Amino acid sequence: MVTLCNDSHSDFILLGFSDKPYLEKVLFWVILIFYCLTISGNMIIILVSWKDPKLHIPMYFFLSNLSVLDLCFTSSCVPQMLVNFWGPEKTISYLGCAIQLYVFLCIGATECVLLVVMALDRYVAVCHPLQYTTIMHTKVCVQLAILAWGTGLVHSLIQSYATLQLPFCSRRMLDGLFCEVPALIQISSADTTYNEVLMSMASIILLVVPLILILCSYGAIAKAVLRIKSAAGQKKALGTCTSHLLVVSLFYGTVTSVYLQPKNHYAHERGKFLTLFYTVVTPTLNPLIYTLRNKEVKGALMRLGKKTWDSQNI
Repeated sequence: MVTLCNDSHSDFILLGFSDKPYLEKVLFWVILIFYCLTISGNMIIILVSWKDPKLHIPMYFFLSNLSVLDLCFTSSCVPQMLVNFWGPEKTISYLGCAIQLYVFLCIGATECVLLVVMALDRYVAVCHPLQYTTIMHTKVCVQLAILAWGTGLVHSLIQSYATLQLPFCSRRMLDGLFCEVPALIQISSADTTYNEVLMSMASIILLVVPLILILCSYGAIAKAVLRIKSAAGQKKALGTCTSHLLVVSLFYGTVTSVYLQPKNHYAHERGKFLTLFYTVVTPTLNPLIYTLRNKEVKGALMRLGKKTWDSQNI
């Protein structure tokens, strides 16, 4: 039996949870609420980090980059997801799919590297506090941010180009929530061994290696904290790392479960819900983690609110 394939740039169909229409209606409202919270929460983080001079330090510079990533990440896939969940039409154009793929790969890889950079910042702050301002000066922070974004861009160009060169079958039904590499590989009629190897290498380089580096940095931080004799000093040192550890746990806990899990039907169905979690829930929780657990951010929010109130009254 010959599988008909079409090399033209025709539309794709995102199946999502089409076999569970009742679930899609519920998910539409849940995702819409989370998306609004994501936009507002991350915009607040960017605003206070930019406006408040007390937050003009490396930690909040990198946090602002993380908020920009979360905004781009959710905006690249959630609006299309909402459209598909609301109505019977579940199509996405070839161009829309390509853009979604490019952005998703770029932002995902950038966040992996940025989380390592943020762990490095915490390592220097705890293990080398006297040299912190010398080591983590503005130029170095900008260079590290460029490294993170540049890595994401290069990874996206390589992975997306290799994926979009594949011939896709005429019934372009993607069994997923948005255009991603595994779903696109699945509907290709060509030999996808190269693409699968490329995806596996990317998973190791961008997921496993960064996670090992983060764990190593926190191992060194734990040793440094144990050498601090006062309980108050230990609490203060750990307090600067707790938020980042929570964000790392949320991100890597879900992403590794999706991309490093065994390939079977049960794992694929569970993977859809995990994908929803790291594309919708995690970007919403990140600003909450950094605001609710951080006195500096809460203080900056209060100062910004007071300043806005006073300016309006004047």
